[in-house]
Amino acid sequence: MPRRIPRTALDRLRTPGRFPGFLKTASVCTLIAGLLTPFSQAATAAEVTAANDYCGNQCSDILPPGQNGNATLAQILLNQAFGTQPAHAEDQLGPYANLAKGHSTLTNSTINTFFNDASFGVPADQVASTVKPAGRGDVTIVRDKKTGVPHITGTTRYGTEFGAGYAAAEDRLWLMDVFRHVGRGQLTSFAGGAASNQGLEQQFWRNAPYTEADLQAQIDNAVATNGARGQQALADANAYLDGINAYIDASDSGRYFPGEYVLTGHKDSITNAGTIERFKITDLVALGSVIGALFGSGGGGEVDNAISLLAAQEKYGVEEGTRVWESFRERNDPEAVMTLHDGKSFPYAVRPENPQGLALPDPGSVVAEPLVHDRTGSAATSTATAASATAATTAVSSARRGMSNALVVSGDHTASGHPIAVFGPQTGYFAPQLLLLQELQGPGISARGASFAGLSMYVELGRGQDYAWSATTSGQDIIDTYAVELCQDDYHYLYRGTCTAMEKVERTNAWKPTTADGTAAGSYTMRVWRTEYGPVEYRATVGGKKVAYTTLRSSFLHEADSIIGFQMLNDPGYVTGPESFQSAVQHINYTFNWFYADSEHTAYYNSGDNPVRATGVDADFPVWAQPAYEWRNWEPATNTAAYTPASAHPNSIDQDYYISWNNKQAKDYTTAPWGDGSVHRGNLLETRVKKLVQAGGVTRASLVKAMADAALADLRAEDVLPDLLKVINSSPVTDTTAASAVSRLQAWLTAGGKRTETTAGSKTYADADAIRILDAWWPLLVKAQFEPGLGTGLYTAFTANLPVDETPSAAHGPTGAHAGSAFQYGWWSYVDKDIRAVLGESVRGPLARKYCGGGSLSACRDVLITTLKTAAGRTAAQVYPGDDLCAAGNQWCADSIVQRTLGGIKHGNISWQNRPTYQQVVEFTSHR
Repeated sequence: MPRRIPRTALDRLRTPGRFPGFLKTASVCTLIAGLLTPFSQAATAAEVTAANDYCGNQCSDILPPGQNGNATLAQILLNQAFGTQPAHAEDQLGPYANLAKGHSTLTNSTINTFFNDASFGVPADQVASTVKPAGRGDVTIVRDKKTGVPHITGTTRYGTEFGAGYAAAEDRLWLMDVFRHVGRGQLTSFAGGAASNQGLEQQFWRNAPYTEADLQAQIDNAVATNGARGQQALADANAYLDGINAYIDASDSGRYFPGEYVLTGHKDSITNAGTIERFKITDLVALGSVIGALFGSGGGGEVDNAISLLAAQEKYGVEEGTRVWESFRERNDPEAVMTLHDGKSFPYAVRPENPQGLALPDPGSVVAEPLVHDRTGSAATSTATAASATAATTAVSSARRGMSNALVVSGDHTASGHPIAVFGPQTGYFAPQLLLLQELQGPGISARGASFAGLSMYVELGRGQDYAWSATTSGQDIIDTYAVELCQDDYHYLYRGTCTAMEKVERTNAWKPTTADGTAAGSYTMRVWRTEYGPVEYRATVGGKKVAYTTLRSSFLHEADSIIGFQMLNDPGYVTGPESFQSAVQHINYTFNWFYADSEHTAYYNSGDNPVRATGVDADFPVWAQPAYEWRNWEPATNTAAYTPASAHPNSIDQDYYISWNNKQAKDYTTAPWGDGSVHRGNLLETRVKKLVQAGGVTRASLVKAMADAALADLRAEDVLPDLLKVINSSPVTDTTAASAVSRLQAWLTAGGKRTETTAGSKTYADADAIRILDAWWPLLVKAQFEPGLGTGLYTAFTANLPVDETPSAAHGPTGAHAGSAFQYGWWSYVDKDIRAVLGESVRGPLARKYCGGGSLSACRDVLITTLKTAAGRTAAQVYPGDDLCAAGNQWCADSIVQRTLGGIKHGNISWQNRPTYQQVVEFTSHR
């Protein structure tokens, strides 16, 4: 086997910003002529000894579109004019996309046709470049020819981390700059006032409205409370920042910095005037707050829960209304797919027998707290206000979308006798990608994998010398809503008996048109009122008393704490087996499901600072802001409390298999989002992996095929459509329109119910008519099935708790439309349980009442046929109305995945897959 040496490329390309095709070809050519100067640094060949690798060439990974997320101005202009791609900007996009049609014939030997070789180091004949950043003698960055991933090897800890920062800036400087401004609520003033930018900064700053002092305090706390590891984390972070800033200085003086700085007015392309602000340590906390809010903070939604409960009680009375509400909530549904299927109970956030401290709003009194004030110019347009409304809804919802999957099989059921894992995070699709790949080898660090750009001092998801790990978003509730009683005026509240002023935190942003973003000049002020119980989200009255509803998150003011867990995961001296892995991830305070595999063992642990609630408090609803209902041992100044012990978190070692797709973790462990019922996208993995395990002899290829097959499945077709057709076919279908639609749906179901192209690259779905019919039918049938029985008010309230549908063409909050992730939240369980009940079949955990046709099979059949006929008559243009990318009626395009531009480089869309953005395939052959 060729000797492997970690590697480094020098000719790094610069990051993309968001802008339309604004330049004509002639002007592009003129500009390029004046900009094609030497951008790159000199490369030299050097060999670095690879660390011990126990994977035996059986570790693989992939992260589209490509490693290089930086582009100079010339490269951006070439891309905009001619579609030219900088080196390594999209060389992982094709293999990733090709798995959709290529997985059916996959073998172990062809896995790396669709994935990268994730072995440590680089074969000597594959070294593209070798660099000693800033001339340092204690670190080498080697980049390979195929993907350009940096392999960073340091002889000192400082040098290793310096190299990590330098390589991160080489690959993602513009993106890192964008997201440190998102975290501070300053994106529009930095990158432009586009409505999407306004929505993005509003959504995240609402959840983490920190001052600069808050950001620094979080660093100080993380260091002070973690002993030697805290001190090491601080030293690592400072070295990492030194590396970032060294690259900023070098690229600025060498004029090969990301071209977006020119296009957004921060630098002058002719004189080089202007500044790229150096990074500081509080930027890392700002970045962390964005990632934590997006992927790792389960909870919220208590006010929406209260509104729907009151609607149910108004319709049915308190007792029956509560029973109906609980049946739709499905806190502990016996038919729900669970990651831990051994029956062990892990009670958390369960419904108390006698709830205490409830602070339910008076009907009709709830008003959302406005975030944006004093709008001027383009900030006052209808487009801008619509973006604000969407951001507000997303920020307070318990439904966090698009969050990862995992398939892990014990060695007892594999062909080799070694565990196999196929897992990764589903983080949306961006250009450049939010994550970056790297290998780190240095004193106390040995890992390869993915990290969020700007936080890559450690590998956050990846592999060590003889183990690999990954995560999915878990969603257990670490956010509670408190009702603070107002006193004196709307900006004072009772805090433990004393009338106390709220703290006003503001951020004023202004922008003007730039080449990158032509949005007209505008400005606004974001204003958050903070209390000891968290930021104010709503105003209401409770029993006639004026209150503010606040949200208190256990990770608020603790965005930096998880650094210790990631440090441990990278330390081969710490992680030596499943128990030490579980110990490491216990130090991560975000809400994640963590999975582990080595050559002998598998493991699982659910992380997060789960607060110990007062006896009788129902985590699903707002409670009074009074000492009796506060978290136990809660200290407001530091937002610390008593947390449930590690043993109370769902955890396991060597279960026969694990699956996770943001489904329920374990028996009695309640998650904040609704929808953990009989039909969940986790079922798509459970069905396939269970079948493989029962047959035995699982291989890497067979597990990848199971994932890829599930990635093309329409959950509604696979798990709900058979029973819908059973109702319709309970009598002969005589209507020709209905019969034709049934025939198409049945044929699609027989073919597997997949949303897949006729042939690779055809951009046309097989069974396109059937897919169009189901897409049109689902929202119609749900409304017709449930609204008559629930009434419009309660039906509407329930849809605020759980959306009816989530097709591949739906928008996904901050990740936008064309985001891949689909079928996470919807009414599939409700339809499934109700239809089975009407059919007279056994239903565990049924809905409190029968709804379809009032419980009559014939009447239910009439409802389904009527709505099916309407759906069949909907044209493709009506079902898929089109957007900036897709023409109306283009079904394939509506579903397709787009790398959402966060910089100047654009990529083509690819066929839909519902799979992780970054993904590993691992099977270790030996252990230390």
